[in-house]
Amino acid sequence: MSNRPLASAGRAVPLLRAGLIAGIVVAAVAYPLAAFTGIGAKATAHAVEQKTSILKTALPAETSYLYAPDGKTVLTMFYEEYRQYTKISDMSANIQQAIVAAEDNRFYQHRGVDPKGVARAFVANARSNGVSQGASTLTMQYVRMALRDSASTPKEVQEATQQTSLRKVKEMRMALDVEKELSKEQILERYLNSAYFGHRAYGIYAAAQIFFSKTPATLTPVEAATLAGLVKSPSEYDPITSDQKDATGRRNYVLDNMTRLGYMSPDAAAAAKAEPIRIKLTNPPNDCASIDDKHTRWGFYCDYLKNWWSAQPAFGENRLERMDKLRRGGYRIVLAIDPKIQDAAEKNVGAKENTGSPFANGIVVAEPGTGRIKAMAVNRNYSLDLSENPSSSNPEAGPKVKANYPNTVAPLLGGGSLPGYQAGSTFKMFPMLAALNSGKTLSTEFNAPYRYRSRVYNDWQPTNASGAMSGQQTMWSAFGKSVNTYWVWMEEQIGADKGVRLAEQLGLRWRTDVDRDHASPTKAKQWGAFTLGVSDATPLEMANAYAAIAADGRYCEAIPVNSILNRDGTPATYSTPGGVQREIAKPRCRQVVSADAARAATDAARCPTGDTPAKGGCGGWSTADSVRGTVGRPVAGKTGTTDSTRSAWFVGYTPELAAASFIADPDNPFNAVGDGQSQVPIGAVAETLRDALKGQPTRQFTPPSDQIVG
Repeated sequence: MSNRPLASAGRAVPLLRAGLIAGIVVAAVAYPLAAFTGIGAKATAHAVEQKTSILKTALPAETSYLYAPDGKTVLTMFYEEYRQYTKISDMSANIQQAIVAAEDNRFYQHRGVDPKGVARAFVANARSNGVSQGASTLTMQYVRMALRDSASTPKEVQEATQQTSLRKVKEMRMALDVEKELSKEQILERYLNSAYFGHRAYGIYAAAQIFFSKTPATLTPVEAATLAGLVKSPSEYDPITSDQKDATGRRNYVLDNMTRLGYMSPDAAAAAKAEPIRIKLTNPPNDCASIDDKHTRWGFYCDYLKNWWSAQPAFGENRLERMDKLRRGGYRIVLAIDPKIQDAAEKNVGAKENTGSPFANGIVVAEPGTGRIKAMAVNRNYSLDLSENPSSSNPEAGPKVKANYPNTVAPLLGGGSLPGYQAGSTFKMFPMLAALNSGKTLSTEFNAPYRYRSRVYNDWQPTNASGAMSGQQTMWSAFGKSVNTYWVWMEEQIGADKGVRLAEQLGLRWRTDVDRDHASPTKAKQWGAFTLGVSDATPLEMANAYAAIAADGRYCEAIPVNSILNRDGTPATYSTPGGVQREIAKPRCRQVVSADAARAATDAARCPTGDTPAKGGCGGWSTADSVRGTVGRPVAGKTGTTDSTRSAWFVGYTPELAAASFIADPDNPFNAVGDGQSQVPIGAVAETLRDALKGQPTRQFTPPSDQIVG
């Protein structure tokens, strides 16, 4: 059945153009302010010229969807206005007819402004000595909504919606122009995608979902009339919170109009009016805290996505603009998380079982060569409800401050504003890489004493963890045993600032005043303790930095997505400084150190794990010699502990994956985890790599050249 009223199908409307002109004249009389201010062609021309181009293409805010890697499973949504743009061809004829019957019976007869409606409103308002009746057509209402949705400032929103004569006459003028550019079907489509139906349902897709848990294509006449009736007053005619008396009365009014317009027979309308309003409510999720129950622990990854998004210039000039784009842009975002690896990570940090400890044990897994983050897990529940959390372990916080366990939404794994945790000797990788990249060889020897007195760093005297680390060392053995005095000496040879700058090139950021001060250009050369890992870092940073070494020195920015599509289905892009358009979701990589230097560093990094390097010897023992046996394939990595074992780390990698795990108290860094728990991150990484790579072919590391071996 056509959406046009049967009674008027094919009938010409006489003197329509003259009627439109008369309607504008009536409007000027009906709204005295317009007449007094001389509203006419010149008074409205500038505003119309500015806005008409917007109205031709304006699309309302639309919900962004977050998908699992399969691209089908919706994890959650981001919106201020829950809405999904729907083509009119995907809407039931019932809702198209119902909205015309409810809001504008003469929609198909007028051309944007209804002279009869204006005259009728003028008479009614004159009799009531006020505004008792409006004259807004569907087109005029669409104009108002389009201006509201395209507004970029509060002032523009106010101008689009304020009840003034000036706004009304501008609205009429623009409605006439819009009808010259858009067909009735296009206007109706845009109207139904812009209208507000209550319960945060913007547009017909959201309304059909929220009120009836269905799509607009399957709405029945009763459902369509109920929804169409809401537009006039969503709260007054709300069928969910009221006793449905008013909602039923409004629905029946719409059904009667549908009958009068020839959209349905009197018998069908009578049967429809006899039906009760049957609501089947859906509460659409919004943001990371409402991620579906099956994937609730992916909330930390979801939160990382938001923090990553807020830092992307492609989405706006500042954080506020970027987050507005996320909630209004209608994006389709597919996460890079790997469910198999995520399950392994969650299992091996006790994400479900060990949530009742002040010590957070977390892990991040990155993919070498792409920077895509494949897993993020921590022994915490992602939840906003902190009511059952104990008091913080930090004595300076006070008894009313809640601890971060068992529930938290704090970005404990990185990607947010938290500085992270001292990473200990995992930082030895940076001066080693810098040394290899500047011409040093793996065979560089030094007779490392238990205590070393530095003439470069103001007589600073670092020591080794034990006397067994003393003696003649190469890079292999010094890295495998974590010999502090060797690496302080090596820093002196190349300059501590070389390691600091390299760490920055591999994605590390300094988030505390102390770290920023030490890393500054004027002081980095004197930061001898840098190699001992006194700086804070996050597992996200460390996993991705080590992933670059696994990728032969090619660093890729950490990225949480496989794809991002615009609302029209095209890939979201950004413009490079050179003006080249690139997809936002594509890896962004650059060579940071030579491939040979990275391969040499990997050869030395096989020593801590109990693996056998391709070219050298590890000196008989190592700090994490169980890792190779657990992983069951070539693996490299580095342990790290801080003073009094306040935190403990392990970062490990294979050619396919890099993983960083830590254990520390995020609330109180002085609450030492103790030597007994220093093996926890070692086990977490080794077991996660083992489980994640199970069933995959074994890949070998590429050996370094003889030249860099020395």
